[in-house]
Amino acid sequence: MKSRFSPTHLLQRSALAAATLGAAALPAVSFAQGLPTLEDPSRGAGSGIMQTIRNYGYDIVLLVALLVVASMFIGVCYHAYGTYAEIHTGKKTWGQFGLTVAIGAVLLVIGIWLLTEATGIL
Repeated sequence: MKSRFSPTHLLQRSALAAATLGAAALPAVSFAQGLPTLEDPSRGAGSGIMQTIRNYGYDIVLLVALLVVASMFIGVCYHAYGTYAEIHTGKKTWGQFGLTVAIGAVLLVIGIWLLTEATGIL
């Protein structure tokens, strides 16, 4: 019967512990060099931390404005599709569909213009 404290058993245990520690540290060593660097905001890094934060805030506001316009577009498309579907059931006419598309296009243009003006203020 082998003892748990034999030199061979202790050597195997220490080799296993070293391999486990090495395997645990390997991802930190191998992946730390390949991490991407943080990109500067569209207005540049700025001269200080507050200006850099403002520039990142500007990018966030532009992204929110883009999401607002995208949701407006989806809403106009959804309403136009609903009107188109009701043409086939006889509830709406082609004239109402054209009016829906025209008013939706005008609303999109006004929305894009207003959001462009609002982001220009920043």
